Order: sequence, then C-alpha cells, then structure tokens
Amino acid sequence: MRRFAAIAGLVVCIPAGAQGLFDDNEARRRIDTLRQQVQESQKQIDERLARIEASSGGLLEISNQIEALRGEIARMRGQLEVAANQVENAEKRQKDLYLDIDTRLRKLEQSAEKQAAAPDKPAAPGGTETAESPGEARAYQAALDQFKLGNYALAVNAMQGFLVTYPNSKLAPNAQYWTGMAHAGQRNYHAAIDAQRKLLSAWPQSEKAPDALLSIASSQETMNDRRAAQKTLEELIARYPGTDAAKSAKQRLAAYSPAKR
Repeated sequence: MRRFAAIAGLVVCIPAGAQGLFDDNEARRRIDTLRQQVQESQKQIDERLARIEASSGGLLEISNQIEALRGEIARMRGQLEVAANQVENAEKRQKDLYLDIDTRLRKLEQSAEKQAAAPDKPAAPGGTETAESPGEARAYQAALDQFKLGNYALAVNAMQGFLVTYPNSKLAPNAQYWTGMAHAGQRNYHAAIDAQRKLLSAWPQSEKAPDALLSIASSQETMNDRRAAQKTLEELIARYPGTDAAKSAKQRLAAYSPAKR
C-alpha cells in the first residue's frame, strides 16, 4: 500500500515538473520572438534615421543654394538700381541738351528771318566771307531741316556738303556747329566734340563759338566725364563772358555739388 502511494505521488509530481519545463521553453521562444521583433524594429529605425540624415543633407544643400540665389538676386538688384540711375541721369542730360538745341534753333530762325528782311550786304573785307546767295541759303536751310526732322545722318552729310560747296560762307560756322549737334543727336559724342572744336579753331570769333563750347560740355557730361565738362564750362565763361552760353555755363556749374566736381 505504501509502495502504491509512493508511485502515485511520483506520477503526480512528474507532470508538474514537465509543465515548468514547458513554461521556460515558451518564455524563451517568446523572448527570442521579441528579440527578433526588437532587432527588426531597430533595423527599421536605423533605416529611417539614415533616410532622415540623407534628407537633411539634401535640405542643407538646397538651403545653401537658396541663400546663394538670394545673394545673386540682391547683387543684380543693386546693379539694376545703378543702371537705372545712370539711365535717368543720361536722359536728363539728353533733355538738357535738346532744350539748348531748341533754344538755339529758335534764335537761328529769328536771325534768318531778320536777314531775309534786310537788304543784301556786300562781301566782307579780306574775302573770308561772301554775301549769302539764294542757292546758298536754300542749301543751308535744307540741311538744317534734316536736323529738325531728326534725320541726323542726313543732316551731317548735308552740312558737310554745304561746307565743301560754300567754304567761305558766313553760314559756314553755323553749318559746322549743326554738324556737331547732328553727331550728338546720333550719340556719336566724340565726333560731336571734334566737330565743335573744329569750329572753335576755324571761327573762334563766330557767334556760334560759345554755343560750340556749351555743346562740347553737354557731350562730355553725357559721357560721364564731369571733370572735363566743368573745365569746358569754365573755359566758356572765361573766353566768352556775357553771352547766353556763358550764362547757361554758370548755371550748370552752380548745379555741380563738391562731390561731383
């Protein structure tokens, strides 16, 4: 009876031990499964971090490019402002130049009307100038009309043709002056200055000589050579004081600030 009880107790104890063994295996299996899940999660996290880092690097590069573009845009805006200021100044100088032209055209027309109403004058002593003939007057007026119409290239050719045909004409200084003005109208300022200097050399006592110096100063201003323009205006005031051109020169000099000088 005691042996049976011992055997029965042994039979009862075996399942309990086996159940504990089975619980440990299940725990290990679950731990392994959880470990695999953690490893998989870690792998996914690492991949995401790698993508984020790569994306951050790309964003940094894009940010640098944006900043570079902003700097370039700022530089271009600065250049645009400078160019706009230069254009505005050039337009103002051009306007002043044409205001001078218009004023002198009106004076010339008034002078031509007075000459047309007056009787013919005899030739000047010394033969340097001759009385104006009808053909000469028409040739000069035709050339001047081209200038008034804005046909500056034709005006240059017509005025130069007049000077070749009538080199001793009393209108020769005027023709030389309008040759220079026509060059300026084409924005050929170097040729304009050369033409006006030729007038000053050949006819320094002409009524057009002060205007020639004023035209030279205008061309120099338009080319942004303010120092040369100031010197020319001062020369005009010194050589031809009391003239309308000298008055204009004084006004221009007064408008110069010390910084511009």
